[in-house]
Amino acid sequence: MRFIVTVRFILIMALVLSFPARAEGYKVLVMGDSISAAYGISESDGWVALAENQLKKEGFDVDFTNASISGDTTGGGLRRLQGALDRFDPDLLIIELGGNDGLRGYPTNALQKNLEDMATMAHNHGAQVLIQGMMIPSNYGAAYLRLFAKAFSAAAENSGSLFLPFLLEPIAEDRGYFQPDGIHPTAAAQPLLMLHTLPLIKTAIAEATSDAK
Repeated sequence: MRFIVTVRFILIMALVLSFPARAEGYKVLVMGDSISAAYGISESDGWVALAENQLKKEGFDVDFTNASISGDTTGGGLRRLQGALDRFDPDLLIIELGGNDGLRGYPTNALQKNLEDMATMAHNHGAQVLIQGMMIPSNYGAAYLRLFAKAFSAAAENSGSLFLPFLLEPIAEDRGYFQPDGIHPTAAAQPLLMLHTLPLIKTAIAEATSDAK
């Protein structure tokens, strides 16, 4: 009888280990601007909601909180981040901010510092961080565009954060994916943005799962 029980236990463990690891109760906090706040469309059609739904379909136990505010900047995000961390206690913070800073010609060194300070604050709270980069129109000048893009990559590197260079990359060259204002993505564009950022979210979950073992 003991032999049968032992064999059954081994078979059960082999079956469990054959499935990919899944994070349990993994919480994601998104701090963004109108791009992540699903401006002009239903919030349920935005990339944040789609990412949560897709991960749940794949068997991940995740919960997303979308704290994005249209028009927000890195300075605004930094001011409200600690309260959001205390309230939602995320395992992963996704920062999608900076586009409005650029459109206002905000100094890129200050933009970078705000991103780094947000990432440091989240890391000190025990959360992983994913920084999503952005690009702005070319009429701001080549020098500013270069420094603007570098601010995101440098902030991610200096803070040890995951980094997506350009969230809108899958749709940037197709104006049909943008609303009439030419800035905000349509509902049809959201699945592409979700699929673009999903691998890095999964990377964060996998790292958290590995660290927990």
